[in-house]
Amino acid sequence: MAETSSIHEEIAKCEAMADDGRCEDAETPEKKKQKIVADDHKEQTPEKMELVGWYVFGFCSYFVHEFLVPVLFPLMITQRAWPAFDLPPRPAHTPSGVACSQKEMTLYQRLVDRSIAVNGSRFSPLSWTTVSWAVGVVVAIPILMLIAHHLDHGNRQPPILIGAIVIGGFSCLLTGFFNTNWLFPLYIAAIAVASIIGTAAQARHLGLMVRDLTGGTTGKRHFRRRRAVGSWLSLHGTAAGSLGAAVMAAFTYHMLRRSDQLTSLWVVSIFSGLQWLTGIIYAAFSTRPGCSTPTSLARLAHLLTVFKNPHAIGGLAGVFLSSFACMCVFASCMLYIIGDLCIGPPLLLSLWAIYFTFPVVSLPALHPVQLVARADAISMQLLGFFISAFTSGLGFAFREDRWKRTHIILVCLLQSTANGILYAFGRALLMDCSPAGKEGAVAVWFALVRAAGACAGFAVGTTSPGSITAAFAAALLASLVGVFVLIFGNVSHAGAVVAAGHVKEAENGEMEGNID
Repeated sequence: MAETSSIHEEIAKCEAMADDGRCEDAETPEKKKQKIVADDHKEQTPEKMELVGWYVFGFCSYFVHEFLVPVLFPLMITQRAWPAFDLPPRPAHTPSGVACSQKEMTLYQRLVDRSIAVNGSRFSPLSWTTVSWAVGVVVAIPILMLIAHHLDHGNRQPPILIGAIVIGGFSCLLTGFFNTNWLFPLYIAAIAVASIIGTAAQARHLGLMVRDLTGGTTGKRHFRRRRAVGSWLSLHGTAAGSLGAAVMAAFTYHMLRRSDQLTSLWVVSIFSGLQWLTGIIYAAFSTRPGCSTPTSLARLAHLLTVFKNPHAIGGLAGVFLSSFACMCVFASCMLYIIGDLCIGPPLLLSLWAIYFTFPVVSLPALHPVQLVARADAISMQLLGFFISAFTSGLGFAFREDRWKRTHIILVCLLQSTANGILYAFGRALLMDCSPAGKEGAVAVWFALVRAAGACAGFAVGTTSPGSITAAFAAALLASLVGVFVLIFGNVSHAGAVVAAGHVKEAENGEMEGNID
């Protein structure tokens, strides 16, 4: 885990890399006296345990969005929808003509067959998961409207986060008690809402730590330090979260090898809840209080603060499109390699391990490259979009061919890196768009938009399980639109910092100039 001293070393690297003096910023006594943040926000440099707790919470919660909802719950619903004594007919070959064992084809058929009847309509386990996830996103909207103000003011941040973790973890424990699919929308919706609240609280904490670690600098040096610190924290936090997802993926694979898969998957769900519940330690000791002074803005006006910053609007659009594209590729690829290519269980474990473990190495290694290239959050997001567009375009171009293992592994390596880059730098950009004292108001929008994009991507990626054409085309289009929004929407990282008020008005000329 990274320590405060390590972050300051990265800041020093950023300044040392400016061989032509572009990181230098002559500080006058007047500039040193200027305050970057509001008067009611006192800077307190994060302690080592606070930083460790922030990473641990990523390890405990990131997997909910990336693995628990899109992978584990469809498998659990499948076991409920198809009892062992009521199996569908099993063809000997996949739609692509690949010979497949009865056990492997049975799993795929259970996932895609419309086995759940509701008021004359029939849903597959995948579509039932989509509906449940969408319900959770909709239910989260009024809840976020209520808590956004409390995230930024008062001392209710720990109870809010602890309550969300308890509800989400307890819902994971309940999933196997009742032998019916009717309750899964309640479980998934509760877990989705809790995950969104947790994501918002963690993003808010990122904004506070970045502000406190960069509050003593001004002008171009402030932007340099903010870029280095924000990317360091967000990249390493995402890497820790990917490690947590890899642990749950490996445990799920291990339990699927047992004969009683229904009970085995419930055990996985229970351990998921326990892993999530360990985040209570972070919520109790690492979350920071908000402003003690009352705000003059109404709660709705406080929530809508994000729309006053045009760069934040572009950042939210980028978060939605990136989340949509990455989940669309992930869901459609999993269905394709299971149902069309009929890969063996060992290779499936390898692919899960590659997808969730590779960002643990690639994301931290990317930070020095970012410093050398002097790339800001927008440039790194463009890199992520280009990688995602390449993988989805590659899949679309060769949609009629039978993929080899090397091709699948290549897609996993590239797409997992793109997913981590887009999430880490999308979060960093949004937090730089948040004015001091309004980090929570921006964080709830980030969490909601990310969840909505992932839900939509999962829906598109699983709509046509027999064909990846539509899913890869949609992901390619979303990636290209994301590039268009960031480039032609005039979204600027430096402009976001200025618009959020992190730099005094007298220094705007420096920030708007050539910071490189």
